[in-house]
Amino acid sequence: MSPAAAAQRLAVPPARDPDVLTMALVVPLQGPAGIFGPSCESCALLAMEEINAAGGVLGRELRLVPVDGGASPERVAVDVDALVGAGAVDAVTGWHISAVRESVAPAIAGRVPYAYTALYEGGEHRPGVFLTGETPDLQLGPALDWFADSAGVRRWTIVGDDYVWPRRSARTAREYLRRMGGTVCDEMYVPLGTTDFSGVLRRVEASGCDAVLMLLIGDDAVAFNRSFGEAGLDREMLRFSSLIDENVLLASGADGTRGLMTSAGYFEDLATASGLDFAASYFRRFGADAPVLNSLGESCYEGVRMLTELMRRAGSAEVRPMTSVAEGLAYETPRGTVEVRDRHLRQQVFLAAADGLVWDVIQQL
Repeated sequence: MSPAAAAQRLAVPPARDPDVLTMALVVPLQGPAGIFGPSCESCALLAMEEINAAGGVLGRELRLVPVDGGASPERVAVDVDALVGAGAVDAVTGWHISAVRESVAPAIAGRVPYAYTALYEGGEHRPGVFLTGETPDLQLGPALDWFADSAGVRRWTIVGDDYVWPRRSARTAREYLRRMGGTVCDEMYVPLGTTDFSGVLRRVEASGCDAVLMLLIGDDAVAFNRSFGEAGLDREMLRFSSLIDENVLLASGADGTRGLMTSAGYFEDLATASGLDFAASYFRRFGADAPVLNSLGESCYEGVRMLTELMRRAGSAEVRPMTSVAEGLAYETPRGTVEVRDRHLRQQVFLAAADGLVWDVIQQL
């Protein structure tokens, strides 16, 4: 759905139907993160259809209402607030950058449950917010340990987009590196939507680092990877990003992915029974030309599932009873057995290296 179509649909909130439970699905349909939108929409739709085929949730049919999470954070918050205020949605979920969450969460203000599905910088504890994504203690810190122990990499340069997730993640990385005797050689941030990384790459080359910690989103990561490969820096240093998917690999091209690594709770090629079953269901539903199956899209499946599991356990779609039953809730997902702890999803995280245009999963962190 195009941003214009999404906006038109949001202009008139759906009428309240007591037999329908409605979730706003906030995913990027434009901007640097728009590359992830189709995967996110498809995975959320699959979750909705599976839940409805099993009888719905609390005896009600589940429906999703799209919201363009690629608009400005303020615009997204206004759209979500309008839906919640009109009683048009019972819950909110979706993958979007942390800057959007920072606007949306206070706009919702605990009136309805909100499942934020993106990996993020940690520290979110506002009422009614549940989180399915990876956090630095599970993803970034263990990866830095692996690089130090297995590859002898302790000297890093950080390149990030200029907003909350990269800056807070970089702060966490500096703390981990200080404890392990590592070094941040240089650190720089660029505006969202940056396409020219020539100056950044000159600083990277001059920094004397062993590796680059990439904290870039979507199209920005694509532009950086292409430039990195063209400059031949992939022959001298590794790259690690905690937010990079198959869409970015494909768009970067094989010449832009040498020496590129990531960590995530889900990969399409992860050979687990639950993961393989999910991939089979996804491609049966959407066909060979389906949007790329990736951890970001799968996180939207997780968000829909998490909310419905909490609602079933609480016997309610209200924030307070859902929060009261959340601790210790465990269930099976494409990521394996997951458990809710402090309103965050505890899960396994895996390290992978780019092999051309696919991820080769190396090990569990």
